[in-house]
Amino acid sequence: MTYISGFVAAVPNANRDAFIAHAKAGWPWFHKRGALRMVECLGEDVKPGKQTDFYRATQARDDEVPLFSWIEWPDRQTCDAAWASMDSDPDLPAMPEMPFDGMRMFWGGFDPVVQVGESTPGRYVQGFVLAAPGDRKQAYIDMANSATDMFRRYGATCQVECWGADVPHGKQTDFYRATQAKDGEVPLFSWIEWPDRATCDAAGRKMEAEMAGMDMPDMPFDGMRMFWGGFTPVFDSKTA
Repeated sequence: MTYISGFVAAVPNANRDAFIAHAKAGWPWFHKRGALRMVECLGEDVKPGKQTDFYRATQARDDEVPLFSWIEWPDRQTCDAAWASMDSDPDLPAMPEMPFDGMRMFWGGFDPVVQVGESTPGRYVQGFVLAAPGDRKQAYIDMANSATDMFRRYGATCQVECWGADVPHGKQTDFYRATQAKDGEVPLFSWIEWPDRATCDAAGRKMEAEMAGMDMPDMPFDGMRMFWGGFTPVFDSKTA
C-alpha cells in the first residue's frame, strides 16, 4: 500500500481561485520528488458539530471554507525525504502568496489500512477525521472492512481508511486537538468517494433509515469525537 500525507485547513471563500493556482504551482515539485498524486478538496456540505467539527479544528472564520486534501506517495521513505529537502532545495519554485492561514493548517503522515475500490478524479469526497485507541487498531480495521459492502451497495466507489504513522503535534492546531485525542489514541484520516453529492446524500438517508431502531454496535473509537463533511475536489494532479 501507499503512504498518505493528509491535510486539513480553512480557505477564505474569496481565495478559491488563488488556492487552486497555488496547488497547481506546487504540484510539479512534489511530483519530481516522488509523489504519485495530489488532491485538494474544498467543503461543499460541512456542518457544524456538537463536540468536534472541521470549523473548530481549523479555527475557521465566518468567510472560510474547510479544506480536506491529501498527497499520495509510494512509501513513507519517499515522503519523508521530500519534506526533509524542502527548506534547502534550490529547485523549490517561487510559490504564489499562500491564500490561507498556514498557521491553522495541520497535517500528518498516514498508512492506508483499508482500501476498497479505486480513487477516481472528479468524485464527491466524504472526508473523516477521528482518533482511535492505539491498541484497537485491528478492531478498527475489522469494523471498517465490515462496512464496505454497505457503502458499495449504496453507490460508494472508493473507501480509504488511514491510520496515523507520523502525526506531529502543532503549536496552534493539529489532529490531536481536532479530535480531542486522549493519551494512547492515534489520529485517523479517511475518505469515501461517491459519483456525486446526490448519491452520497441519498446513501446517508438510506443508512439512517436502515439503522433506525437498531442498537448501535460497539465501536473501537469514540464516535462523538469523529467529524466529517462533504467536499468537492478542486485540483487533482491526475487531471492537471
